[in-house]
Amino acid sequence: MHIAIIGAAGMVGRKFTESLARHPQLGDHTVDRLTLWDVIAPQPPAGFGGQVDSRAADLSQPDVAAQVVSSRPDLIVHLAAIVSGEAELDFDKGYRINLDGTRYLFDAIRAASLADGWRPRVVFASSIAVYGAPLPYPIPDDFHQTPLTSYGTQKAICELLLSDYTRRGFFDGIGIRLPTLCVRPGKPNKAASGFFSSILREPLIGQEAVLPVPEDVRHWHASPRSAVGFLRHAATLDLQRLGPRRNLNMPGVSATVGEQIAALQRVAGDRAVALIRREPDAAITQMVQGWAPGFTATRARELGFTAESSFDEILQAHIEDELGGTLPHWSH
Repeated sequence: MHIAIIGAAGMVGRKFTESLARHPQLGDHTVDRLTLWDVIAPQPPAGFGGQVDSRAADLSQPDVAAQVVSSRPDLIVHLAAIVSGEAELDFDKGYRINLDGTRYLFDAIRAASLADGWRPRVVFASSIAVYGAPLPYPIPDDFHQTPLTSYGTQKAICELLLSDYTRRGFFDGIGIRLPTLCVRPGKPNKAASGFFSSILREPLIGQEAVLPVPEDVRHWHASPRSAVGFLRHAATLDLQRLGPRRNLNMPGVSATVGEQIAALQRVAGDRAVALIRREPDAAITQMVQGWAPGFTATRARELGFTAESSFDEILQAHIEDELGGTLPHWSH
């Protein structure tokens, strides 16, 4: 099985490729070739026994998509995007990368499909940002999409394209609406949701973090480990079971910021919680109050997608995957 991963240098892309190196079996197929794409050349995963091609290219440039499809991969995982805060700050860049790049990819697949009948599976990383307030809680699977950010709008348009190109038979597509991934490892990025991770990640290693919103803000979360599981399951799922509705709300954990902090206290103690500094930011607060508080995710669960069931589990996944399984000695 040959998999092309676009956005392979990002956090989810890296974790997905590392997962394929450790466990190259996907359903009945053995992954023996990876083609990794990003604006910087992705690092090949350690220990992968098959062929790896690592390419630096920008999908928003019109000629790049033809290169992606030229090797006719069996599966294309499209993770490339600029994040919510950056897409809001730079309107042109958001539409160029998040929408135009996706359209170029889908059209390149269509051209190849019409030329020789190739019909790959396409897994598209969408987002719960396709929903905007006012929202019920929990949000049912059939609730309408009214995004209130440019990022959410771009993702919603791409979801419609994915469904239409699948309906027309150019590829077999599935869109997975990722929850906010928490706890994100590494340095903060420009995502407006970044504080959800930083108020946990930094205190766990003895560093201060800033909380810009009230503790009653409620949101929908899953771990990066769950995101990898979503991708692996989407790669092997019988997509005929989806029918024409090809985009799914992924399962996760609904929690308030206060409940996140309570989980941190249970896991790492009062000294960790004391490192959270409240600095209200009206702009961020206004943005997040329009975000999704939680979902039923009934269809995805019935199709076999799974995630954590508590925020304590999300924290434990971070400790195991990023901190070697133990907390620094200073906590508690």
